[in-house]
Amino acid sequence: MTLLPWQFDQWQQLYQYKNQNRIPQALLISGANGLGKLNLAEKFAYSLLCLKPNDNGINCGNCAPCILIEAESHPDFIRITTEEFGKAIAIGQIRNLLTQLTLKRQFDTHRVVIIHPAEQLNNSSANAFLKCLEEPSEKTSIILVSNNPSNIPATILSRCQRINIPQPDQKKVIDWLIIQNPKLSITEAESLYHITQRSPFQALEFSNNEMLPLRNECFNAWLEIARLAQHPIVIAENWHKLQSSPIINWITTWITDIIKCNYQTNSHTLHNPDLQKSLIYLATKTRLKDIFELYDLVLLSKQRADTQINKQSILEEILIKWHSLNQHQN
Repeated sequence: MTLLPWQFDQWQQLYQYKNQNRIPQALLISGANGLGKLNLAEKFAYSLLCLKPNDNGINCGNCAPCILIEAESHPDFIRITTEEFGKAIAIGQIRNLLTQLTLKRQFDTHRVVIIHPAEQLNNSSANAFLKCLEEPSEKTSIILVSNNPSNIPATILSRCQRINIPQPDQKKVIDWLIIQNPKLSITEAESLYHITQRSPFQALEFSNNEMLPLRNECFNAWLEIARLAQHPIVIAENWHKLQSSPIINWITTWITDIIKCNYQTNSHTLHNPDLQKSLIYLATKTRLKDIFELYDLVLLSKQRADTQINKQSILEEILIKWHSLNQHQN
């Protein structure tokens, strides 16, 4: 696992902590989704556990602790995460952690705990976790990783040193994407960067899963509905079969871009700059008031997406509304 090109400044800050022997007992690494926060947390953990780190603080990869890390069996490296996606970190997990922290370390370096995603601590587990922070074990560093630090209790935040990863420079991300997937063109990499709202890892996932052609296909269907050349129910049924696609997120960006095009914005502010010509066309043939109403419906639909409501019916409601407002303009 290499250090990501947009994390060098944050790594220097972490390296200074270690170099100056000021290693935080509690550290929060935060930032938007898809920036590699967990990657940075793990690199720092490996550096703390390594017996012979390199001059830049990166772990050597060859010593006994590094070999144990590679085998995922290092006794002084503890990971706490949700047992099921979307669920809370349970109080039982934190109680087990408290027990582990009372045991003697196996190596003379550090013991490191990574909790990810930290915002998934519920009230009970967060209260139990406070004991770790109030009564820290010797040479133990706890690293919290979070997309939404505002959802972490203030009593925990106040005890953490913080590092935030800002949105990375576009060129760094595009260069990195092309290295990861050499089949990508610069234009494709730029499109992926924008449609994933500047999320490098989501952009990489999209490129590996060939999501860009699928998004283009879906947008063409969106256009066809606007031209009254496709029936919204048929398209909703087709889109419902695309279980792994973030279709509602795509629709959200198309609508926000149409709103922006009403104000003659430039392409750099769009989520979908490669679709600008079509988006301008849609902006000229729809009323802004109607677009805002559709936007409200889509935001409500995003909230419903995680409920038991049938996903196809959600798509049908959006597409029927889109068809209807275009019908009024034709």
